[in-house]
Amino acid sequence: QALRQISQRTISTASRRLVNRVSENQKLFQEDNGLPVHLKGGAKDSLLYRTTAGLMLFGSVYTVYFLLVSSMPKKPN
Repeated sequence: QALRQISQRTISTASRRLVNRVSENQKLFQEDNGLPVHLKGGAKDSLLYRTTAGLMLFGSVYTVYFLLVSSMPKKPN
């Protein structure tokens, strides 16, 4: 019985009451405000998008640079 009480107490205290915000998010993402869906989350989404685009641009430029350097023959000393 003691073990059952401990397990029930642990389960009851571990479960939290979560607020269902699905309808709020649906209203936000279905609103017709001219923004693409990946930017409707606000400033955090915009920052994440710009960071990802910047990293992709940097990676592309570095790849082209590395390919150009690799394709040049080494000069003998």
